[in-house]
Amino acid sequence: MQVAPFEKRWTGIIGIMVAVMLGSILYTAFAYHAHPPGDVETVDSTRLHLTEEFREDNLGVTTRPDGSVLVTLVAHRYGFTPKHIEIPAGKPVIFRVATPDVLHGLHIPGTNINTMVVPGYISVVNAVINYDEVVKYGELADNGSVTVPVFCNEFCGLNHHSMWTEVIILPDS
Repeated sequence: MQVAPFEKRWTGIIGIMVAVMLGSILYTAFAYHAHPPGDVETVDSTRLHLTEEFREDNLGVTTRPDGSVLVTLVAHRYGFTPKHIEIPAGKPVIFRVATPDVLHGLHIPGTNINTMVVPGYISVVNAVINYDEVVKYGELADNGSVTVPVFCNEFCGLNHHSMWTEVIILPDS
């Protein structure tokens, strides 16, 4: 079987493109230490409301002894629980989010908080919220706090468009 020169040329070009893409992935992984998370936490989605961490009275904001803030949320059709949370800017914040039903997303504009919430897993996001950045995306109140919307950015059903909550960012103290 004879291969046309035109096909040989394109086979070579595609081979070079694949090598460049694979090389860039490996370079990023090793040079920038960009790796998928290794500490995956699982949870039984059918019994989520019965777990200690995701019981309804344990959801919301908790300030830890070291000054960091823990936010525990449940994403469900078609909303987030709790509906309103307040967190301080400039302090380490850990979001722990789970869902009992379908795939959801969690996105807070002006922050690096943008993750998928997969049934059966606990999504963990660490952040330090920059007050000056969230002011651009939220509503500034008289007391200096900023109300920022929180969106589900993964299609989760017919009322996906109404799935929202809000976060009140308190100014640096």
